[in-house]
Amino acid sequence: MSIKFAKNFPSLELFEERFFMVFDIVLIVCTGSLLIARIFSNTPWLHESMAVLAFLGIIPVAISALKTLVEKRISVDLLASIALVFSLFAQEWSSAAFITLMLAFARIFDLITETRAKKTIQSLMKYHVENVRIRIGDSVKDIHISEVKPGDLVIVESGDRVPVDGLVVSGQADIDESSLTGESELIPKKAGDKVFTSTVNESGSLIVKTEKVGADTTLSRMVSLVEEASRDKNKAELAADKFTQWYIAVSLIVSIGLYLLGFQPKVILSILLVVCADDIAVAIPLAYTAAIAYAARRGVIVKGSSAFEQLSKVKYILTDKTGTLTRGKPKVVDIHMYGLWTREEIAKRFVGGAAESKHAISRAIMEYASEYKIEPHLPDELNEIPGEGISFSHDGEAMLMGRVSFVEARGSRISDVVKKDIQTEKDAGRGIVCLSVNGEVAGLLSYVDELRPHATEIIAETRKLGVKEWHMLTGDNEKAASNIAHELNLRHFHANMTPEGKVDLIRKFEKENSSSSSVVAYIGDGVNDAASLALADVSIAMGGIGADSAIEASDVTIMKDHIDRVPEVITMAQKVKGIMHQSFWIWGITNGIGLIWVTVGIPGLGLLGPVGAATYNFLTDFIPIVNALRAGRK
Repeated sequence: MSIKFAKNFPSLELFEERFFMVFDIVLIVCTGSLLIARIFSNTPWLHESMAVLAFLGIIPVAISALKTLVEKRISVDLLASIALVFSLFAQEWSSAAFITLMLAFARIFDLITETRAKKTIQSLMKYHVENVRIRIGDSVKDIHISEVKPGDLVIVESGDRVPVDGLVVSGQADIDESSLTGESELIPKKAGDKVFTSTVNESGSLIVKTEKVGADTTLSRMVSLVEEASRDKNKAELAADKFTQWYIAVSLIVSIGLYLLGFQPKVILSILLVVCADDIAVAIPLAYTAAIAYAARRGVIVKGSSAFEQLSKVKYILTDKTGTLTRGKPKVVDIHMYGLWTREEIAKRFVGGAAESKHAISRAIMEYASEYKIEPHLPDELNEIPGEGISFSHDGEAMLMGRVSFVEARGSRISDVVKKDIQTEKDAGRGIVCLSVNGEVAGLLSYVDELRPHATEIIAETRKLGVKEWHMLTGDNEKAASNIAHELNLRHFHANMTPEGKVDLIRKFEKENSSSSSVVAYIGDGVNDAASLALADVSIAMGGIGADSAIEASDVTIMKDHIDRVPEVITMAQKVKGIMHQSFWIWGITNGIGLIWVTVGIPGLGLLGPVGAATYNFLTDFIPIVNALRAGRK
């Protein structure tokens, strides 16, 4: 119902939006006052005033109706315009007043639908920092945020909001990331950790090297996603639009047919007044917008109503193990050495290969190095193959570090002693990292990864929501994968998976199991799973805060790596779908009762005339709209 003349001129569009909002509020107040006055008096000036207000009320709705006709579409506004004109010609002033009131309220609710996302965005943008302190050499300078560039050293004192996405270079602090994640827990930060725009330094002091600023920050990307999500229409909404057009066309044809059959004009007018409702057209998008806004406040970015629709039908979940079912923070257990190498020499080379990698196991190796004060042999050259391993060199040594299959495929010899140790570690359910130096395996590193707390209960909760099967995909060996699957009460697991293997499995699985009523979801950590996330019917990225690949590839991004958000977002999706169906039933039932009332009457109440029909329509319009607003509540 909204009328937009100035899409390319934001200031004019804002003026227009405010003008029509004030116009509708004034129209509602004046028309409502006259209808109340009409109860106590029947003076001619009341009729004349209602006629004037009805004439004013028809202007915006007629413009909107003409606009949709030019676009070769039929809208509810056309039906409402005809009913309003019909009422004016029939001198049904009270009916015209109720139509005016109904249409003005519909426009107000339509405006609410459009601005719900804007309010969410504004609530995010209120964390925007204007002034920043940066360190230049030994001096400190205050500058505007627009002047900050990547590489600048930003000072963040206790109580400050972090103004940029960046890397802590010095200091320690406890950071509140609730503005992005919806979690109020404080996160300790130290040198080497990432911090993000809009988060709050609750205690401590940091110097942050700027990596992203302005539109490139995590906050800005969240804002953009919420904006895009609110404009997205899913199949259900498009079907509702199409149904509405057919419904209006049938209503007009039936009305004309009744007139030709000799029905009284008042009966036809009453029918038009009952069916010219805007409630369902407003209620459906309003429900999805409210749900998207609520999810954003919980630190979950849902890319539009289509993602919600898919989530409501999830029957199969394929999930990465590391960082999803487990903490994603493996811990080094042991190092094996071969030949003449010492533990310290092998450890230095493991640390050297891990120093520039962002993989979870590489981070565990670096923590091991910090704990045992191991100085790495930093590589001269390094090439990382995601999901496979790392090739690097130092002082003439050509080294490989990664999966046993990765090392072996590149020509390294694995002795029987090494094979025996590998099997021992596998049987114990530990992960293995193999190190080869100049074609010979020189060391093995074993590690374990802890399961997330309550992961078993969370999986069980999704099953109650209709998920039939969970499939765990992991690069771990068969024995380790089996142990973890047993702990999680999972019957389906796939071991020794490479990123390419995951993609192939998802394609095959979707071909065999995906349908309009059985959706396949994939959950990954968004770092090494971008291709898998992009393939699934609906994809969920865990720990998306700061992970560009997660935000780009996934349909749903959980900013904090909390798996308990998975059943929560599925519940949200099922709730909004239920609300949508309820709104259709409410609309259908109320329209059905209204049509019966105006055509054949209801025993004890008789026939409903034009005034009664307009009043009935006005009152019942609010039921599906109020119902839709429940989608934004817990």
